[in-house]
Amino acid sequence: MGVCKTGSEHIASLRDGRTVYIDGEKVADVTTHPAFAKSVASAAALYDYQARPENLEAMTFEVPGSGGRRVNRAWQMPRSLDETITRRKALQRWARQSYGFMGRSPDHLASALIGQKMGLELFEKHSPARAKAFSDYVDFATNNDLFLTYVIINPQAERGKDWGAQADDLVARIVDEDAEGITIRGAKMMGTSSIMANEVFVASLQPLKPGEEDLAFSCALPMNAKGLKVLSRKSFEASAVSVYDNPISSRYDENDALMYFEDVKVPWDRVFVHRSVDMCRAQFHDTPGHVYQNYQAQIRLSVKTRFLVGLARRITETIGTTDMPQVREQLGYLASRCGMVDAMLAGIEAAGAMKGEYWVPNRHLLYSAQVLTQDFYPQLVTLIRDLAGGALIMLPSSYKDWENPELVPIIRKTQRSAGMTPDKKVKLLKAAWDAIGSEFASRHVQYEMFYAGARFVTTGHSFRTFDWADAGGMVEDLLSGYDLSTSARIAAE
Repeated sequence: MGVCKTGSEHIASLRDGRTVYIDGEKVADVTTHPAFAKSVASAAALYDYQARPENLEAMTFEVPGSGGRRVNRAWQMPRSLDETITRRKALQRWARQSYGFMGRSPDHLASALIGQKMGLELFEKHSPARAKAFSDYVDFATNNDLFLTYVIINPQAERGKDWGAQADDLVARIVDEDAEGITIRGAKMMGTSSIMANEVFVASLQPLKPGEEDLAFSCALPMNAKGLKVLSRKSFEASAVSVYDNPISSRYDENDALMYFEDVKVPWDRVFVHRSVDMCRAQFHDTPGHVYQNYQAQIRLSVKTRFLVGLARRITETIGTTDMPQVREQLGYLASRCGMVDAMLAGIEAAGAMKGEYWVPNRHLLYSAQVLTQDFYPQLVTLIRDLAGGALIMLPSSYKDWENPELVPIIRKTQRSAGMTPDKKVKLLKAAWDAIGSEFASRHVQYEMFYAGARFVTTGHSFRTFDWADAGGMVEDLLSGYDLSTSARIAAE
């Protein structure tokens, strides 16, 4: 193992015999399968990027006591605002490698786990043994710069029923335990990036009730754990015609997957919460864990928004509408929304505070940003499609059209542009369609709208964390400064 984890090391680690299914078949090797190979390579490229000598200081930090071992700054637990900003810039640089389209890159779970570790005292109250297991695991994941995914949501099934009242073996639960550990059976979702991850963190973000203690656990498992089955959704990478035709979906489809635990044994040193409904909630919401995982999502979104706004302008330059007043107005509006995301991110950081020895971003401002951006993202896509008009529809069917000498003159004549050659115009508009109009793009709209929960969930977080006492106090201050007799006296004067 070198100074820093590399892409080849990550790819080798994925050849571990994990059980992944797609299109009804078991995948022999996720690193070479046409549904996953390019996306796996993109994930591996993140490690190669951080390992370059010119990026090493910006992207990584030295693990104390490791003898010079460096890992991604996502694992860094900031002790000041300056360290927080340094860490954020590293995460933005990673996000730029996929233009913000890989939402569950390795820094997401790293952020969640270091945030939870900042509240280790809560685990101690729950169980000293579980606290030690959790702390040791985060150290293990940090030292090895692991790529983790998580499954913390239950299958929707019958939404009108409590989770504990669902059909047998639907929701993952503890079905047995002994001196070696617990055995779990049932399903969890949505294992985004699980195909390219080393391990999976299993927990319950959704509220549980007393009586549902069998469901109340959290743990971590290697992706090749015996009995763990991963059912991939449709692969957009496999559906991509070529990198030319689908430059984003062919390389950055991080995939989503259902995980089914078929009597999976979890050793005690990998069990972090055990049969505690309240601790399942507390490990996210009473520690900075939930803040840090969603802060990472806002960091990534700042990059993705900037990319899409840049794409919008390039589209107008291609079709020659940039200087139209109404188009410049639209572009200015989009630029202001991009600035809003950046400003909220800076505010989330600057308004943070120390929690013990660590700097924690402002919780309410984070949730406010989530509410606004989950509404804004689909609006952004719609506005860009409005700017593009029919330009995104009448494009050559694929790169193969360029190989037909009879078609090339027609394409060059009909794909004329005010600002670029026909071949560059087609290339740009193919990329634009992949980003905002394709099935892959539609998945991203759905993802940005719901990755943090439905709107009532995010607004609920905002409601709970707002300083209502301060806001209401100003109202009371106004009302206490006068009464009916005061009004009558002033009127008489």
